[in-house]
Amino acid sequence: MLSVHTCPLAALGGKETGGMNVYVRELSRELGRMGVEVDIFTRSQNAAIPRVVEMTETARVIHLPAGPEAPLPRARVHDHLQEFLDGVEAWRIARAADYELIHAHYWLSGAVALALRERWGVPVIQMFHTLGRLKNDVARAPRDREPALRIAEEARIAASADRIVVAADVERAYLAEHYGADPGRVAVIPCGVDTELFSPGSRAEARAALRLGEGPVVLYAGRIAPIKGLDTLLDAVARLRDRGRRLRLLIVGGDADEPLDGHEAELRRRAARLGLRDAVSFVGAQPQQTLRAYYVAADATVLPSYYESFGMVALEAMACASPVIASRVGGLATTVRDGVTGFLVPDGDAEALAGRLDMVLGDPDLGWRVGREGVRWAARHRWPCVAEAICREYARLEPRARVHLAAARCQD
Repeated sequence: MLSVHTCPLAALGGKETGGMNVYVRELSRELGRMGVEVDIFTRSQNAAIPRVVEMTETARVIHLPAGPEAPLPRARVHDHLQEFLDGVEAWRIARAADYELIHAHYWLSGAVALALRERWGVPVIQMFHTLGRLKNDVARAPRDREPALRIAEEARIAASADRIVVAADVERAYLAEHYGADPGRVAVIPCGVDTELFSPGSRAEARAALRLGEGPVVLYAGRIAPIKGLDTLLDAVARLRDRGRRLRLLIVGGDADEPLDGHEAELRRRAARLGLRDAVSFVGAQPQQTLRAYYVAADATVLPSYYESFGMVALEAMACASPVIASRVGGLATTVRDGVTGFLVPDGDAEALAGRLDMVLGDPDLGWRVGREGVRWAARHRWPCVAEAICREYARLEPRARVHLAAARCQD
């Protein structure tokens, strides 16, 4: 398993951490429970952390030096891929290991995977998680655009990987239309959610534990980046406040390495201009166990993104019975069942978002009904079911993987 640019064990919400970290970690754990031996190679960003972290008896994370052992922009990570590649190969040779399949996550990992395939002669399964062309389609400013290098590498990987996994039909169609990928090599497997961790609870108890006090609470959880649409959410909150709707917005995410002039700073200035200093709290990145309390405490969870390939936060919120309001973009259009498990609004439309928020906050019975349906929908996306589907894809390329399907827990 390759997750070059970000460690699956990292705290969520930072610039380089989000749904992909959760995906790699939880998938690997569940595959490990099925008896699949999984080594996750990732670039070391801190020399002080252990080189190897055991997750299960058969799944572990291996941190390899490649460039400075510190956070780097993704474009700079590409400059150190050869060193990373050599590190993986040195690890394999030193332990006389033989890998039977490579599962790569994101384009940087895909580039390494293709090079390793040339050396090892084993198949590659690729998951992009996000696509550069799609991000460029919704970029609000030139600085938000992805570089030509990424687009070219994604096209090369899409043409060369033995199998590609996507989380939604819309991404499969986009890969075929804009990258020339063969749809017959692309499998659609929705992302998962840990329903043992993310589950309904007492809102009053969660608010007491988080010291939130009384009054409506709206939650955003995820990376703080322009594509996430937080500017739209702030505008929507300002409109509601102007109309007399009192509420508090909690923004869970952010990173200690965020520069003072970064996007979070822009959002803080925007909140101040809108008169929201007392209404908006930037909580910072939180561990998953604490994140569950925020979902339970919230009257609504909002995903105002300009694009999402799937939207794992939506599933986590639904599993906790938090009503979800999300942009009708990418995979969110299928992850959220409009009017049933949540509500969809046009991306970038602060007025529409404010209207849906006002409706949910003003009707507790509606919020309860939507939350209940969300719990049922999330239960259909448990990680054991995702791991079983992924293992079936492995078996298409490496028949010896079939033996592990007997240990799948999807039907438990």
